Amino acid sequence: MRTRQATATMSAMKNWQTQLFPIVLVVLLAGLSFWLQRAVDIEEPRHDGNLRHDPDAIAENFTVRRFDANGQVKYLLTAPYLVHYPDDDSSELRSPTLVNYRPDAPPVTFSALNAKVSAKGETVFLWDDVRAARAATAERPELLARMPDLTVQPDLGTAFTNSPVEITMGQSWLKGVGAQLDNNTATFVLQSQVTGVYVRPGKTP
Repeated sequence: MRTRQATATMSAMKNWQTQLFPIVLVVLLAGLSFWLQRAVDIEEPRHDGNLRHDPDAIAENFTVRRFDANGQVKYLLTAPYLVHYPDDDSSELRSPTLVNYRPDAPPVTFSALNAKVSAKGETVFLWDDVRAARAATAERPELLARMPDLTVQPDLGTAFTNSPVEITMGQSWLKGVGAQLDNNTATFVLQSQVTGVYVRPGKTP
């Protein structure tokens, strides 16, 4: 009797093991397939260009006008050539000109050989032969500042540089290192190492 029970038990265990083996095999194969797919997804390089600094658009004779709350032109940005980059939504310009306007005051014009505009246009970085010119008035001659680079915030009407600056206004001249320009108050402040000569309009040095 015990021999028959033992034989039946062993037979049941064999059947159970036989039924379980295909299930275990399927699970192992499914896990292996998932692991292989994950490995391919991780190792396969992306070729969509989203991670590279590649241009996606080019424009010629580019012009942008920004208006204030009263519908008046706040600033005007132009360039003969513009390249846009999608990875950081920035734009690079060749020979740009940026004109900043203020009511009842002469405009200030910025120019350079190159510029980079941030994604939302809040910052314009100019470099190579940068010039900032304030138009002449009846009371004073044109002011012209030269520097190797300048960061302009056109919406705020401000600009700054940490580089050497040379300023001429008629027969007067100033030199210094670092400058802050505020078109809202029509001020141009040199930060350090300032030297120069001031000549009143109509006078000779």
